[in-house]
Amino acid sequence: MPPRGGAAGAPRGGGWAPRRSFVGPNAPVLPVNKKKIFNDPVYGFVTVPTELLFDLIEHPYFQRLRRIQQLGLTGFVYPGALHTRFHHALGAMHLMQLALRTLKDKGVVVSAAEGEAALAAILLHDIGHGPLSHALETAIFQDVPHEQLSLFLMQRLNKEFGGKLDLAIDIFKGTYDRPFFHQLVSSQLDMDRLDYLNRDSFYTGVEEGRPGADRLIKMLRVVDERLVLEEKAVYSVENFLVSRRLMYWQVYLHKTVTSAEQMVIRTVQRARDLTRQGVPVPANSCLAYFLGRAVTLADFAADPKILSRFVDLDDYDIWSAVKGWASHPDVVLSYLAKSLLNRNLLKIVIAPVPFDDDFKLGIQELIAEHFRLPPAEAALLMLAGRLSNSAYDARSQEPINILTKKGEVVNVMDASDLPNIRALSQRVDKFYICYPKEII
Repeated sequence: MPPRGGAAGAPRGGGWAPRRSFVGPNAPVLPVNKKKIFNDPVYGFVTVPTELLFDLIEHPYFQRLRRIQQLGLTGFVYPGALHTRFHHALGAMHLMQLALRTLKDKGVVVSAAEGEAALAAILLHDIGHGPLSHALETAIFQDVPHEQLSLFLMQRLNKEFGGKLDLAIDIFKGTYDRPFFHQLVSSQLDMDRLDYLNRDSFYTGVEEGRPGADRLIKMLRVVDERLVLEEKAVYSVENFLVSRRLMYWQVYLHKTVTSAEQMVIRTVQRARDLTRQGVPVPANSCLAYFLGRAVTLADFAADPKILSRFVDLDDYDIWSAVKGWASHPDVVLSYLAKSLLNRNLLKIVIAPVPFDDDFKLGIQELIAEHFRLPPAEAALLMLAGRLSNSAYDARSQEPINILTKKGEVVNVMDASDLPNIRALSQRVDKFYICYPKEII
């Protein structure tokens, strides 16, 4: 019988060490099989084609993504939306494999090194995401985009892996001299967007969000080292943009999701402000570090220890802290924390125009009266802002280009004979205000 806790000969700590094929003093040492297969509910079997990619997946920086939900607090509205950044990164890598295979079948030369680098770039593109995905990017840090943190972590991994990520980093940054690789990682029709629309629509059950990824990938071409789509893909692009517009209104910018996300942002902001005023606010050492100081992008670049603290931060730290804050003596912090834990969300009102100052002032006065708070603190329980939805940016430096049957490369907006794509390129703004239901 194998020893308790694992199969005979299995190394402790996972797949980093070699294993023996049988037990004995002269047993040969064989390398661990690192070409693994994941069973993904969206795509079926997802393969990890090289040992470098497997080692990146096994690394603690990447495993951390298991503890960061892809859609933040969207599970408050769609109970099935509990998938993680880990799932998304593997799915994006799978779509990248399909895209590269399609391009190679159409005569595009892609070396083994380029293919592995492109897969590594898309695998690691979200490795710098903070807790609850986008919700806390502005509550904890000051102008620190997750893309830059992803780059910092990729550069650190590159040192650990002896420079094996040089090309992947160039592709991620867009400095490689074959720009279509970067477009597959980051553009208006990249593998990132195709996966998150596919995956998020699957887990939320919003079928209208399916972007038709398979057909779009099959229509990819490369002209002058830039990514284009065949002309017959125009209507598939239109479907992709419609899906994106719908997913934003129905999922990402859903009014209840907006209320929940703004609440958790304000909760962390309140904890941050109290901490910096010298008021004790319970939090583990990692979260307390960021609550206690304003960390900028320059700080991350100057002090490697800050990045080390960042990779110890995940969703569990935030929720653990919120549970503790529910009993805090500060009325604003405890009210917001309790409300989040019990899903007693702020009422949200959406309007096509901004709310006027007199209306906001009236809301603040009602909050102050009900909770017996001074005006400055009452204002913290009223949240107002703007929701913007633009499915396609026609003026972007990275437009979606179509290769016509005449061999011309044109913007998809000019290639379609329907007005939909032009309409989808227009930004739609809505305005919201949130306040406690108790004041009504």
